[in-house]
Amino acid sequence: MSSPHHLIVGGQRSGKSRHAERLALDWAREPGHGVCVIATAEAHDDEMRARIARHQADRPAGFVTVEAPLQLAEALQAAAAPGRLLIVDCLTLWLTNWLMPMDGQPRREAWHAAFDALMAVLPTLPSPVVFVSNEVGWGVMPLGREVREYADELGRLNQAVASRCAQLTLMVAGQAWTKDVLTPRPGLPG
Repeated sequence: MSSPHHLIVGGQRSGKSRHAERLALDWAREPGHGVCVIATAEAHDDEMRARIARHQADRPAGFVTVEAPLQLAEALQAAAAPGRLLIVDCLTLWLTNWLMPMDGQPRREAWHAAFDALMAVLPTLPSPVVFVSNEVGWGVMPLGREVREYADELGRLNQAVASRCAQLTLMVAGQAWTKDVLTPRPGLPG
């Protein structure tokens, strides 16, 4: 299966979003190309509001932003168009919104439906997608059940998305290590 998609993983502050934006800027240089960022973060406190504002301020001019804290598949489908690159920033927060919401209990059944919807929509999109996600599996095993469940689920999500991507990039200290994992289609950002 060939795919136009790209997954960028790494630790916090590893340069994942900046790398995704560099790929998108290269894409946008082509005539008729545009970029849409699908943002998944929710601002529940002042520190998170500041982080979101910094990401928005740092984002290149001309990038359209769509907020999709939960309904990612629907947002991708609505934003997708020939010539438009989509950046999902980020899968980590999207999963957090489902399994560790600030305003209540985990929504596991709804999460599984959202996951299935994402996997189903990816091969149908007319747009390439660059996904940003954290790699949390290299640290100490979390003590709490909920945190272990979250780390396991993020690992499964990253693996599932990676299996549908032509390229996978690991960010380490701001440096990109990219591997072609599927036969890419022409026009793949990377």
